[in-house]
Amino acid sequence: MPQDMIRYDILAQEALRGVIRKVLGEVAKAGLPGNHHFFVTFLTGAAGVRISSRLHEKYPEQMTIVLQHQFWDLQVTDVLFEVGLSFGDVPERLVVPFSAIRGFYDPSVNFELEFDVEVEEAVGDNDQGITSITPIPQTDKPKLATPSAKPKPPVKTVKKPVKAGDKPDTEGSGDKSTASVVSLDSFRKKK
Repeated sequence: MPQDMIRYDILAQEALRGVIRKVLGEVAKAGLPGNHHFFVTFLTGAAGVRISSRLHEKYPEQMTIVLQHQFWDLQVTDVLFEVGLSFGDVPERLVVPFSAIRGFYDPSVNFELEFDVEVEEAVGDNDQGITSITPIPQTDKPKLATPSAKPKPPVKTVKKPVKAGDKPDTEGSGDKSTASVVSLDSFRKKK
C-alpha cells in the first residue's frame, strides 16, 4: 500500500476537535441549549494542561469533567478552553488544550468522540529537559471527576442477532440509551 503523505488520520482528528471547539464556543456565548451537557476526558499530564496540584495528585493520568449545571467563566480560544468548576466545595480553574482531549461525550444525544493523545514525559533526572512521546493506550478507563452525583458513563453495547423464538425489541420497549461508538483506529492503516 502507498504511504499516506497527507496524514488524513491527523487531519480528521483535528477537524473533529474543531467540532468540540465550536460547541464549547457557542456554550461560552449562549449557555447550554436544552438538555445538552458534556463529559470531557483529558490527559492531565499533556502539554499546556493547567490544573491544581491537588487535582493532579488525585488524577495523575487523566480525568473527566462534567459541564452541566455548576461551571463558570467558560472561555474558548483556538487552542484551548478554560473553565471554573468546584471539586469538593473547592473552586478550581482548569485550562485544557484541545490537543489534550481524549474523549468528548454528550449523553443527551449519545454523541461521542474519542482521540489518540500523546503525552510528553520526562526521561530521567537530567537538567537538559529531554522528553519522549509516549502514547496512552485506548483501553484505559477514564476517572470521573464531577462536582455533583456521579452520572452513568457511556455504555458501549453490541446488539445480539435475533434467534428463532426470541422476541425482538420493538421501538417502544427497547433501551434507547445504547449507542455505537466508532473509533478512528478502525479506519487507520496498520503498520
